[in-house]
Formats: sequence, C-alpha cells, structure tokens
Amino acid sequence: MLMSYKKLLQQITTFIFDIDGVFTDGNVLITTTGELLRKVSVKDGYAIKTALEKGYKICLISGGSNEGVKNRFKALGVTDIYMGAHDKMEPLHLFLDMYKIAPSEVLYMGDDIPDIAPMNHIGLPTCPQNAVPEVKAIAAYISHINGGDGCVRDVIEQVLKVQGKWGINQDAQTD
Repeated sequence: MLMSYKKLLQQITTFIFDIDGVFTDGNVLITTTGELLRKVSVKDGYAIKTALEKGYKICLISGGSNEGVKNRFKALGVTDIYMGAHDKMEPLHLFLDMYKIAPSEVLYMGDDIPDIAPMNHIGLPTCPQNAVPEVKAIAAYISHINGGDGCVRDVIEQVLKVQGKWGINQDAQTD
C-alpha cells in the first residue's frame, strides 16, 4: 500500500491538515497561568509558504481553538483555518464547496480518531509516523517523520517534487 500513493501525488492541488499531532507533537505545555504552549517546526512553515506561493490551496481543520496557533498560520498566509471543529466533515465540505475542489485532488494529513472521516472522503489520506493505529490503518502514506518534526514538509515536498515545483530551480521549472 505504501508505494501506491506515489501515483496520486500528481493530481494533488490542495492540502488539508489537522494541527495538533501533525504540526505539533501532540503535547502541550501548561504554564502556571493556564496558557497552553505548543511547538511547531519551521520546516513545515517553509513548506506551507512554498506551496501557497506555487498556487496550492491549504486548509487547516482543528478541534482546538488556540488564537496563537491561528495567528501563526495566518502569518504564513493560510486563510482557510477552521478551529473548534469537533466534527471535521462540516468544514471539509464547506471548504471543498467554496473552492469547487474535487476530493480526489486533496491530500489530508491527520493523526487521530476525529481525522478518520475526512481521511476516508479525500483522494490521498496521510499521517505522521506517530499517528494512532486506526489512522495508520487507513492512510495511503505514513510519513517516516513524527508530528511536529516536519511530517507536513515531507508530504508537501513530495507533491511539489513530483509536479516539478520544488527545489533550487523551482522557478525555472514552473515558468
């Protein structure tokens, strides 16, 4: 199953990601004032910016509702961010309908039970190495990288490389 995902990379126009457990390692630090702190990889941030610059759509759907997290992704240029989504299918359908995106064009990366329904609905379901077993069981691709350590960069880079839009000569390849 792991190798069959490669043929699907060519048709991807859109990336949809969960946040906690994908961009983060799934852990939070709680300060004495109750603030929740998360760590994200700048390599994932670079990949997000590059994908947006190359014309890909990016959507984030999270059960969490941290404004700091939302602001981080807005600063990278992500405009479609759905926070507090306990049923992820509703924002998924809203996003796909708004931009008239076919599910077959979507790579979704999730790591836990709430991600299973959207992963079953799109063309290329993926997950980080440290996803729960139920998610790994339905993923067409399991990154060799854990959540929070660059797994987002892994999948974006693979898609852009297959489509000739990644790397030092990326501008020459797409002009």
